[in-house]
Amino acid sequence: MFHPVSFFIGLRYLRGRSGDRFSRFVSYMSTAGITIGVLSLVTVLSVMNGFEEQLKSRILGVMPQAVISTAEGHLHRTAEPPAALGQLPDVGVVTPITRSETIMQSAKSIAAGMLLGIDPTVYEPVGYYVSRGDIDDLQPGSYKVILGQSLANNLGVKVGDKIRLMVTSASQYTPIGRIPSQRNFEVAGLYNTGSDVDSQLVLVNIEDAGRLLRFKKGEITGWRLFVDDPFVVADLAALPLPDGLVWSDWREQRGELFQAVKMEKNMMGLMLGLIIGVAAFNIITALIMVVMEKQAEVAILKTQGMTSRQLMTVFMVQGASSGVIGALIGGLLGILLAYNLNSVMSLLGVSLISAGGELPVLIQPLQVVVVIVGAILLSLLATVFPSYRAASVRPAEALRYE
Repeated sequence: MFHPVSFFIGLRYLRGRSGDRFSRFVSYMSTAGITIGVLSLVTVLSVMNGFEEQLKSRILGVMPQAVISTAEGHLHRTAEPPAALGQLPDVGVVTPITRSETIMQSAKSIAAGMLLGIDPTVYEPVGYYVSRGDIDDLQPGSYKVILGQSLANNLGVKVGDKIRLMVTSASQYTPIGRIPSQRNFEVAGLYNTGSDVDSQLVLVNIEDAGRLLRFKKGEITGWRLFVDDPFVVADLAALPLPDGLVWSDWREQRGELFQAVKMEKNMMGLMLGLIIGVAAFNIITALIMVVMEKQAEVAILKTQGMTSRQLMTVFMVQGASSGVIGALIGGLLGILLAYNLNSVMSLLGVSLISAGGELPVLIQPLQVVVVIVGAILLSLLATVFPSYRAASVRPAEALRYE
């Protein structure tokens, strides 16, 4: 049976001799370092992915992802949305919407937020989070409102109470000065998404919102687009729209938040990647020690006809094996730890009640593969210089004093 000599000798060197304890210790530490680095990177990235997905579902899933309007900020509502909007890629549902910034005043407090006028007969994602009341209570002319639980607590109101909504964009000039458009609304329900949307988003009927904004009958702010992935809005914004229509999306209000999450994710990956880099330097140290120790053996192999390329392969196999073993074990342990992270934290007595009950975890297989392959390539790169030094050994000088 054919056995590649270079691989055979490289794996033999990896195991080491019983008396060569220090070199074996350094080699084991290199493998352990890569294992810990890959394990940490896979686990932390999975948690960051979970946080990002949770933010995307709880914030971007309920707030307007994209709105098509006019430069004036309002247009006439038709029975069906423009056909061109439904033909945009990744767009699933198109619904009418009326929105504006608003100030809410109760008997106890005052707050600012985003007024969202919706049609309760069409799809509305906030409806899945309503804990008290129902989205169908928002009938035209009822002047009812559904608040987030956090906003209701800030205002000190409950279902059945009255609050005053004021819209400065529809203010009027009077003899006593400029007065914003305002009206009393009854709190018809509460919702809870578990995000800061609960302290900002206010839902009313689309016709009631139009009257508050002093729109003409049948006018709305625009058409709301629900997309399969909110992160594709940058590509959709570059597509041409029918004449007179303008594009706006969630990046105007929440862009900085997700940019910060992305930057934090990249920085965490960079810092934990340095652990793998340190382990790769340990491979360089271990291989240089092995090369210095085995100069005589290298010289003998050369005199027996082994080429410089084969000798380089010997030591590259030895060094890269530590990286392969460490990366595979670290990737497997990282996946197991990520899947059971909340159970492990419970065993350690770490309470996450204030953080929503548990850490969100999302394991992306492609990301894990990239981490493992990157660790292996970095380990392989770390073997190049020591292997080149080994291949450069001159037999006559190495064996002079043997």
